[in-house]
Amino acid sequence: MDSFELNKIMGAVLATCLGVLTLNIAAGAIFAPGKLAKPGYDIAVPETPAGGGEVAKPEAAEPIAVRLASADPKKGEAAAKQCASCHTFEKGGPNRVGPNLYDIVNDEKGHGRNGFNFSAAMKAAGGKWTYEDLDQFLANPKAFIKGTSMGFAGLSRPGQRADVISYLRSLSDNPAPLPKAAEAAPSAPPAEKQQ
Repeated sequence: MDSFELNKIMGAVLATCLGVLTLNIAAGAIFAPGKLAKPGYDIAVPETPAGGGEVAKPEAAEPIAVRLASADPKKGEAAAKQCASCHTFEKGGPNRVGPNLYDIVNDEKGHGRNGFNFSAAMKAAGGKWTYEDLDQFLANPKAFIKGTSMGFAGLSRPGQRADVISYLRSLSDNPAPLPKAAEAAPSAPPAEKQQ
């Protein structure tokens, strides 16, 4: 085989590679994917529920005083087990990631608790842990005290929060008095006189 034949073979290989490269560049320009504003997938969510009609709004919770009147501390103790990884409940118990919660009702926010190092937001909150404050805090800690270091998402069910607060109330040598449910209950329309 002489050099002329070898040059023809090498030229054919080079021309083929050049043709493939040209097709690749042209196809990339024609079929290029669009640039996304942010990474991820767009998920279409229907505006109305599958059954039609309007989206259901959550019911407004009764005041904590009304819910505490029928709260069950035993159920609250069972629900509080999810808190046991960060808190202790016994008298004189140690602090963990969170403070010991014995006698927490009507205690000062962000102070005491056997030397627990509270976040700056909790220290700045001030006041005492009233039943209403505990209810709001357990519903959504980060919304109630912005900047708190408590990483708990909250208890969404009002009845469960009342059970937990009732259990926390029972953890005291001298439990705080329950608020009067009659004052917090919505007033009923007066009954008409019968003639």
